[in-house]
Amino acid sequence: MNFLHLEIEFMGLEKMAAKSSKSWKPTGAAACSPMVKCSFPPIFRHDAEVLILGSMPGEESLRRHQYYAHPRNAFWPIMGALFGAGPNLPYHARVRRLQAARVAVWDVVGRCRRTGSLDADILPESVKPNNIPGLLRRAPRLRRVVFNGSGAETWFRRCFKERLAEPPLADIVFARLPSTSPAHAARSFEEKLALWRQALTPDVEAAAIPRRRIFSHTPETQTRQRSSRPS
Repeated sequence: MNFLHLEIEFMGLEKMAAKSSKSWKPTGAAACSPMVKCSFPPIFRHDAEVLILGSMPGEESLRRHQYYAHPRNAFWPIMGALFGAGPNLPYHARVRRLQAARVAVWDVVGRCRRTGSLDADILPESVKPNNIPGLLRRAPRLRRVVFNGSGAETWFRRCFKERLAEPPLADIVFARLPSTSPAHAARSFEEKLALWRQALTPDVEAAAIPRRRIFSHTPETQTRQRSSRPS
């Protein structure tokens, strides 16, 4: 697997992550075209305890160079309810509040060719994943990863299925949550908020779940993954 951000390059990525409270625009060799999409540096600090993984930023997020920038995406309203990082605040203030709450944010896909804004529009052969194991190694307290929707989990399985039984992935608890995308209308905002609260509240959910690899549709319907291969 050729990671977009190789281990030797991760220190440079950490410098970008330290500045992730500002909008970020790729330049030079990292610049992307209308067809070739690039994700952002992570929102990340070394004391992070939970990582939220999306698949790849949508077109509005890419245009504004911010995570979850679509005005109807429920991500920032949910972060506001949980951590005071709501859309009423400037982007840099939201990012800092997430960092203070020890929440990291990144995407599974680092670079890809995509014809539209949906995960279904990603060309599989073009995908270069972000170096998620490298990030986990730099956050020793991080033991929980939640997927923002099924697309993120699907791409994670495809990109890392051969490494799930190896550290650091073998030590992580995974859960899939309802997508905050406006395209996912099967649940109300209140339902999504309740499930996200359950997964991101350490005293409630983390204490109740053994530290095993878990993939689930929601925290209330978790299923244990007994093999390193995807189902």
